[in-house]
Amino acid sequence: MTSATDDPIAVRRLRIPAAQALADLASIFNELQTVLRCCERLVTELDPRTGAGDDLVLEGVWTTALLSYSRCFTSGDSGMCLSESDVESTGLEGEVVEWHKALRRMRKHFADPVHNPRERLEIGAAQDDDGRPTGIAITSTPQPALDDTTVRQTGALAYSLSELVDKRISEQQEKVFAAVEKLSTSELNQLARIEVSVPEQGAPPPEE
Repeated sequence: MTSATDDPIAVRRLRIPAAQALADLASIFNELQTVLRCCERLVTELDPRTGAGDDLVLEGVWTTALLSYSRCFTSGDSGMCLSESDVESTGLEGEVVEWHKALRRMRKHFADPVHNPRERLEIGAAQDDDGRPTGIAITSTPQPALDDTTVRQTGALAYSLSELVDKRISEQQEKVFAAVEKLSTSELNQLARIEVSVPEQGAPPPEE
């Protein structure tokens, strides 16, 4: 993703549609990077040589990945979001769109506010040899466990989509800058200022 290279003396807030579209694209890129980070963590966690395979960690990181991925396909303030046609355009092998749809379904499953995403619970009556009840049994059917292939396929898709979005960000930046160049200095100075923190300079090397 591209950004300004020179240290500016001031940054002014832009409210034009092109700027909001750029903000949406930057947000999508950030979400895809989060998906990639989650997948990298999950690959390590699932590997018995490097990870503990902690169920709590796996569920938490995987849920974050699914939520971040789904947000990329939800319209922002300016209507900028990814689509199934973007998924098709990645050129990845296999049923890419079907995998995309599966990820959206999994997001609903893991983010369900009511149902347990880990296991299905049922209550039964335990019987003796005569068929009489002897107690109550709580049974559970665990959902399929997360596997390395699922994670890697998701990471590959997120990576390809991030490349697509990065290109769009560069193109949109040019559109926004072209619009800003038409403004006079007076018009720019009237825009609200955005406070930007300046990184602290490193300490100078000691004198010999």
